[in-house]
Amino acid sequence: MSKRGKIWLIIAASLVVVGLVLFVVVMSAYDWDFTKLSTQQYETNTFSIDQDFNNISINTDTADILFSVSNDHTRKVECYEPENLTHLVDVRNDTLFINVEDQRNWHEYIGINFSTPKITLFLPAAEYDSLVIKESTGDIQIPKDFHFIQADIAVSTGDVNCFASATERFEMKTDTGDIHLEDVSTGTLDLSTSTGDVTALGVTCQENVEIHVSTGKTTLTDVSCKNVISGGSTGDLSLKNVVAAEKFSITRSTGDVKFEKSDAAEIFVKTDTGNVKGSLLSNKVFIAQTDTGRVEIPKTVTGGKCEITTDTGNIKINISG
Repeated sequence: MSKRGKIWLIIAASLVVVGLVLFVVVMSAYDWDFTKLSTQQYETNTFSIDQDFNNISINTDTADILFSVSNDHTRKVECYEPENLTHLVDVRNDTLFINVEDQRNWHEYIGINFSTPKITLFLPAAEYDSLVIKESTGDIQIPKDFHFIQADIAVSTGDVNCFASATERFEMKTDTGDIHLEDVSTGTLDLSTSTGDVTALGVTCQENVEIHVSTGKTTLTDVSCKNVISGGSTGDLSLKNVVAAEKFSITRSTGDVKFEKSDAAEIFVKTDTGNVKGSLLSNKVFIAQTDTGRVEIPKTVTGGKCEITTDTGNIKINISG
């Protein structure tokens, strides 16, 4: 290496060391709180709700949404939000509306931001007629204390964690966000995601459970319903203690399908390269077909139809009822 190259290398190394020292000094002064480096100023705005309402409609962008029980039965909405990116909260036509209002100029989109906007709804535990949420990247958390007649939630990359129930219908749709339901009862359940995972635990559904995925993994545990209908591409599907009064109808491309002590009056499964395996609770009349895969099924001749078709996937089923 030339003398000039060595000099530039020493200068570069010195600048790196100086930068690291300055970073440590600054962060120590801020108690290593990275939010203090944010160029976007945040504020908390609280809206007290005096009017009655039975419906909730939320339309926002990046804010996390949290439902919280109001122990004193008051109703309010607390918004932790950036300046010039505020939310409008009002009650009209028996509906609580929460809508984002973006007043930022183009240059305000540029900067460092370590905080996350957050909307917290403090409401009495009660049954509401409808819940509609349209969200982009924020997460959604709904505890078990709330109940709806109908609920429709659509997010992009945010996760949904729901413990609330809906009398008639629950519909949730994400792109890359995960969906988690636990101890939920509803009439019809419709879950849809692209690359996100779906987890349903302890769900009672009077009608159908419909799940549509692309590459996300789906896990159903302790679920009872009329029908399970699921379509997907490369996402795996696992059913544990899932009982449908009428039918399982499942299609996958390369995703695997696994049963564990699950059952339906009739079962239809179709995959391309995905494997189908596991245990059912009752005898079935099996119709199993695969091109190059292996088939291991019970030799039972009574019960409902169980038709499993794959191209190169393996089929291995047993009865454990």
